[in-house]
Amino acid sequence: MPYRIRPSVIALSLLVACSPVLAAKPAAKGAAKAAPAPVAPASTDFELAHNLGPAGEVELQAVVDRFNKETGGNLKLTRLEKGEKPAGLNLVRRYDMSDLLTNAKAFVPLYQMMAKANQPLQTGDLSADLKAGVVDAKGRLVALPLIYSTPVLFYNKNALRKAKLDPEQPPKTWFEMQGMLDKLQDAGYTCPYTSSWPVWVHIDNVSAISGLPAVSDKGALTFNGLPQVKHIAMMSTWTKANYFKLFGRRNEASTRFQEGECAMITTDSREHIDFREAKGVELGVAPLPYHDDVYGGRQNTLADGASLWVGAGKSAAEYKQAAKFVAFLLSPEMQVELVRAYGGLPLTGAARAAARSKILQDGDKTLEIAYASMNGRGASRVPHVADTDAVRIIVNEELEAVWSDQKPAKAALDTAVSRGNAVLNAKPALKKAQPF
Repeated sequence: MPYRIRPSVIALSLLVACSPVLAAKPAAKGAAKAAPAPVAPASTDFELAHNLGPAGEVELQAVVDRFNKETGGNLKLTRLEKGEKPAGLNLVRRYDMSDLLTNAKAFVPLYQMMAKANQPLQTGDLSADLKAGVVDAKGRLVALPLIYSTPVLFYNKNALRKAKLDPEQPPKTWFEMQGMLDKLQDAGYTCPYTSSWPVWVHIDNVSAISGLPAVSDKGALTFNGLPQVKHIAMMSTWTKANYFKLFGRRNEASTRFQEGECAMITTDSREHIDFREAKGVELGVAPLPYHDDVYGGRQNTLADGASLWVGAGKSAAEYKQAAKFVAFLLSPEMQVELVRAYGGLPLTGAARAAARSKILQDGDKTLEIAYASMNGRGASRVPHVADTDAVRIIVNEELEAVWSDQKPAKAALDTAVSRGNAVLNAKPALKKAQPF
């Protein structure tokens, strides 16, 4: 997903200076040998590839520049292109995981690289909400969940006031939300509610909250149960009533909320960084609603996002620099800076405490609500439907058929599961949460 440029991060980038490395001149022919002039050790070029887009690159470049300045490193930033050999470090978004999952030999586990570089990696310090999706069966960290978030409900408090609703009482359930959308429509809103990332929010996470995961432990798609069918059918009625409007398969809806057109949106928690600057929007945030008629009550949402993976075939010196960069990213200070730049969830308890003390001063409760929504179980070792390109495309097609009144919900989800499982069975590696 695209990331917005933060002025503070641009300023940080502009403050970083580069120091030239001077080499000794060779002695003239026949001249007496002089003591060799001191030469700075040659830096090892090492690449960090990413697919965060142009805006995300500006922010990431500031982080890289700061690392190089503070550690004497020579990390270079580059674009991660589909089909190309991975770089030494690769920051991969959730929606681009398919190539990685099917190309295990091109990567090495993070814990293995850190051990060879003699750099400590304490996985016990990492939040349980985030690390489960990037550890192997023995609990060893295979990648770094660097910019993770979970879906929440954002709403415009000004819109609720206009509809004579209490802005401090957002909906807890989807049923309660329906009554509020009716009042928002009566108050003049042509888009009471929208959603970004429909598969991630309405398949992966609605399934998780309902206690029926969208993917089984063996990697098979299972999101055509009664709770999922009822939810998608409800969304269809909302579309007909003009309560819900879909603007795209990614985060196209986020712009509509940010511009004040839509009163409510379900999307990743990290977008609070963008929304808090929206004109005419007094931002409210709440956990993703749930269906209160599902057995067992509300369960947890899921965590996912951009993760850092290590490319194979690099030298020991290169991996040593990569290990230093990972340790640099895990420091509480850098974790807070990453939260400020990207809005993601801090990885460690110390970083979470630091972020709470500094960021909550602005009254922003998004991080606290996101962690509470995940309830200590936000990450899972099974793959997410939204992580696999081919499957996500199929599910989007079927969802759009329901919401455009071309198919009933049950038939569409049955078809999505059948078509998606055929894709996964043809490429079994896609059934894994990670390649190792």
